[in-house]
Amino acid sequence: MNRFLLTPLVILASCSTQPGSSQGSLPPSPSGMPQIINVSAYDPKERQREGSSFSEHDVSALRMNGASGLIARAGKGGNLDEKCANFLASADRNGMLPGIYYRVQRHVDAVAQADQMVNRALALARGRAWNAPSLLLCGDFDGDLPLSSIVRFMDRVEARTGVVPVAYLENSTQLKQTLSRADAATKAKLRRMPYWLALYAHDSGAGPVYPAPGNPRGLVNQYGVWSNWTMWQYGGVDWQGGRSRPKVYNHGSYRFSPYFGNLDRPTERNVFNGSQAGLQSFWQQHGLPLR
Repeated sequence: MNRFLLTPLVILASCSTQPGSSQGSLPPSPSGMPQIINVSAYDPKERQREGSSFSEHDVSALRMNGASGLIARAGKGGNLDEKCANFLASADRNGMLPGIYYRVQRHVDAVAQADQMVNRALALARGRAWNAPSLLLCGDFDGDLPLSSIVRFMDRVEARTGVVPVAYLENSTQLKQTLSRADAATKAKLRRMPYWLALYAHDSGAGPVYPAPGNPRGLVNQYGVWSNWTMWQYGGVDWQGGRSRPKVYNHGSYRFSPYFGNLDRPTERNVFNGSQAGLQSFWQQHGLPLR
């Protein structure tokens, strides 16, 4: 992770899960797609304007601004993220669907990293009485990973949990070349992982091998594995000149604002390609049961 015409998001009067409602359910966002926030130990970023704030202990502002789910980084490259458990507990208290991602890096064995993520997920599942039904599991695959590392990580997570994780992939030339050249059997295996794409601008990713994908469909086509995307990280954050700079897709029919609702700082943001009911089903299919 950073490494549609939208109007401003509606602010909800209550952030708690109402009787008879599902965890994570909210009125549809103006885009018609559920909104999901992802966080790491680098969050929250610094305050940049007037507005609502959040911390790892209180994410009610994310919920009030329309977020249905929160995915926290569990670790990367053999190191655990110290804010993960607090972020997830706060998300669960506020009626948001919880999930984790693990940034898989080349310098550590992929199976060892999968084991670290699974161990963290199991500890989190045992650590509290959850309101949510499941904890989404995601692999964030670095752009220089060999295909074997991606497959071994996926296989290990599934072998230990029975869950096929979600695949988060940057707009990476090397990864696109690696995955698009895979044989048919390997591509069929990869397709079992839902595709979580990252695209922050219509003109990003242009180079001598690939043109800029333009939109999510273009990036799906460049990878040559999936027929469609499941989640789209349309909003990322860069560190430039001593401050966080939001980088948010805003082109054609996909118009997103630099900030999420009335938040006073940038954050990484995603949409789910489906309905709230579809989000619930997806979260349970690719998540570790919590109750």
